[in-house]
Amino acid sequence: MRSRNFLFVFFFLCVQFPKISIAQVVPDSVDFEFTLPDFIVEAQKDSNYIKKYNRLVYNVRKVLPYAKMASFRFQLMEQNLQVLPTERARKEYLKRTEKAIKAQFMDDLKNLTRSQGKILIKLIYRETGKTSYDLLQTYRGDLTAIYWQGMAKVFDANLKEEYDPIEDWQIEQIIKQLGFN
Repeated sequence: MRSRNFLFVFFFLCVQFPKISIAQVVPDSVDFEFTLPDFIVEAQKDSNYIKKYNRLVYNVRKVLPYAKMASFRFQLMEQNLQVLPTERARKEYLKRTEKAIKAQFMDDLKNLTRSQGKILIKLIYRETGKTSYDLLQTYRGDLTAIYWQGMAKVFDANLKEEYDPIEDWQIEQIIKQLGFN
């Protein structure tokens, strides 16, 4: 109960006085001092930041299942391609798989916003370890990959974009809060 009160007072003081330093003295222990950075306190007060963050949470929640499904489909497809004996059988399998994926997901994916599409591109890299461009290039060919990269550029996106957990720390935090790792 005392630690909860201490945390409440600590948080209240940090929000009210961002430059304050709090020191705790514990007998037979080392003293420590902690200063909450200004930008965190200011961001918590900024209603525009809160709106943007809530929008990011909504967008990640919307596209994360598609990225997870893409990862699962990719792994399954890799396993099945290794079992197929001929190149012709592999190409036929890829065409059938593409047709099934389009039938299942195309209507939903067409309704994504630009920002959701950009997040999906990053999350596909996070889940598969390959960029969307590399996946297209590997399974559909160079011309198809170049075509879709051009279409992505028209909509201010980049299929070669990679996910960086440090740069995209908010997305990583949201994913962990949602219970995915």
